[in-house]
Parts: sequence; C-alpha cells; structure tokens
Amino acid sequence: MALKQISSNKCFGGLQKVFEHDSVELNCRMKFAIYLPPKAETEKCPALYWLSGLTCTEQNFISKSGFHQAASEHGLVVIAPDTSPRGCNIKGEDDSWDFGTGAGFYVDATEDPWKANYRMYSYVTEELPQLVNANFPVDPQRMSIFGHSMGGHGALICALKNPGKYKSVSAFAPICNPVLCAWGKKAFGGYLGTDQSKWKGYDHSYYFIATFITDHIRHHAKYLNA
Repeated sequence: MALKQISSNKCFGGLQKVFEHDSVELNCRMKFAIYLPPKAETEKCPALYWLSGLTCTEQNFISKSGFHQAASEHGLVVIAPDTSPRGCNIKGEDDSWDFGTGAGFYVDATEDPWKANYRMYSYVTEELPQLVNANFPVDPQRMSIFGHSMGGHGALICALKNPGKYKSVSAFAPICNPVLCAWGKKAFGGYLGTDQSKWKGYDHSYYFIATFITDHIRHHAKYLNA
C-alpha cells in the first residue's frame, strides 16, 4: 500500500506528519496523522493509537490536544486516523453530523448501503496497524489505544474485543453504553439494523482533553515502556 505524505512539521524535536493512502477495508482514500518522536530516529518505538470523536478528522487531535510534548518525552509514536470513510457517494452520508461522514463509530457495518465502506473497526484494529508497522519505526509488540467520546467507545471496544493486542487502554468521556443513548441508537440502527439484540457487545471539548492528555500518555508509557 503506497503512502503519500501530505504534511510534515517539526514539533518537540520530532515530526508530526500526515499521510494519505488507499484503504482496502474502507474502499476509499484515507488520511491518518502520525507523530514520530526524536527517539524514533534511532530505534523502534511503541505505538499509541488515538480515536477521535464525532465530526473530527485526523486534524483535531494533533492541532488541539497538546499531546506532543509528553509523547516526545516518553518516546511514543502516536497515530490518529480519520473517524470515517469520506467521499463514498453513499446516499445520506452527509445529511447529519452524527451519522455517516465523520461518524464511523469504529464498528464494521452489516447493513446496506454502509457495509461496503463503513468498516472502521477492521481498519483501526487490522489494516492501519499493519500499514504503520510496515512503514514506520514502531515495535509491533508494543501497542496501546485511547480516544474521546465516540473514539473513547471505539478504544474500549477495540481493547476489550482483542485481549492481549493492546498493552493499555484509556478513554476521555466515552460513549460507553451507546445502545442506550440517542447517538448510539441512530448510528447502530443505520449501520447494524433495527434488531437491537444485534447491537449488544459494542459497547466533550479539546480543552478538557488537553487538561488531562499528559496523564493519559504517562499511563500508556508506563505499560508500553515497561
């Protein structure tokens, strides 16, 4: 899979980059952000994946959270994917802010017309890590995940459904019982169908995230650098 670099910026001794690639799981062009700390110049580093919330792209976290200093100090490669497929020309994908574009909910859709593209769970847990492992100086045996709101839900689900895959997990204000909240009902009804029994098993600003981001990165570093 060919990567196209979109941007590269020096930050706390490391590099904040954004890449674009053709996703097999999502059947569209996708962007993801990756921060390479100074340590990555000389050795393989642990990988920490961030999942953003509703309406976000790969840009929100890297421009607003202030995570770079802690990631640089602890030697963590931090990856932030987009939150959904984009430009798939699915009817209704851009009709609302909380369903479709920008609102993939980190599940694999089973319903038409979403199931051909909306496979964010497989993208985040399989395709993206394989892409990162093959192209960047990361240690594939040391991987953790965290996120916010919809992405907090995504992080918890990715970790809970894959015991041993991630060294640690944390979440900022996660939608942790989406079956019982309006956002979750809308998303799961569209992506997974109206039979609510099939939903089970899946289990709000950047100022808030920035306040506690260093605590979270310190938490992950404890396990990733052990």
